Amino acid sequence: MIIGIPRALLYHKYKHLWKSFFKELGIDYILSPDTNKEILRKGSAYSIDESCLSSKIYLGHVEWLLDKCDYILIPRFSDYSRNGTVCPKFLAIYDVVANIFRDRSINLLSYSINPKVTHVEMAAFLKLGKILNKKKSQSLYAYLNAKQVEKKAHLLEITEQERLLQENKLKILVLAHRYNIFDKYIGEPILNILREQETVPIIGDIAPQKEAIANYAQISETLPWVCNRELVGSIPIYKDRVDGIILMSAFPCGPDSLVNEILIRRIKDKPILNLMIDGQEGKAGMETRLESFIDIIRFKKDEQNGRN
Repeated sequence: MIIGIPRALLYHKYKHLWKSFFKELGIDYILSPDTNKEILRKGSAYSIDESCLSSKIYLGHVEWLLDKCDYILIPRFSDYSRNGTVCPKFLAIYDVVANIFRDRSINLLSYSINPKVTHVEMAAFLKLGKILNKKKSQSLYAYLNAKQVEKKAHLLEITEQERLLQENKLKILVLAHRYNIFDKYIGEPILNILREQETVPIIGDIAPQKEAIANYAQISETLPWVCNRELVGSIPIYKDRVDGIILMSAFPCGPDSLVNEILIRRIKDKPILNLMIDGQEGKAGMETRLESFIDIIRFKKDEQNGRN
């Protein structure tokens, strides 16, 4: 048995948990390749025009996995109720995929993600194990070990980011969802440009989750989207330790568009660049904008040092 895992959307947040769980159960899995032009092209062909770039990329990854595995893992967020909400694409992704590829004999493996209730996630993974013909004890052992691997990986990320904050270079806080900033096709080029410009990118989505959630209300108390709350909550954690902020969004993300406008209006003591990624080929325009932004930050910093 082979499980297919699309290398997009929730993969970038839960990859350690998923891969460790299947590995502990002795089940083979296959990852779709890094996002490329062809994956985006195919995903766009299956999408409606109003879909965001991230959703189009996801469908391209699912299409690549067809006929290469026995099941494709398509999890979705459950309802956060009074604790907030998520973008509808996460709630609907299972049904969207099942409907779009209904004529391709696709077999989907799914569970509902609810980070607020640990036992719900555990029960969901035990159910996954049952579907995969594993004993309850095997699935429980695999899940508990996978959670430890996930926790360790996140702590290593936070530790590495803390090390980067000590470097004697310009530091840029990048506010972007993991599935965008860690995507090889749309996000990594931005990180590479920042590094080439001798700056240190600090990823907002790596901030300690509990601390970020506790801090988001300092910027806005009315944000309904949980994922955006985590990003916004990273600003009070890192703002005084960085020299500028980049807001990176995938076109035409509705929640990000509204949240970014709030941030631009309310954060006045740091330079901010609002960067919308549309998946078009060529990085010359984006590179020019990033270089100009960094030049402005350096100019202001030199000016301040001169006055001091």
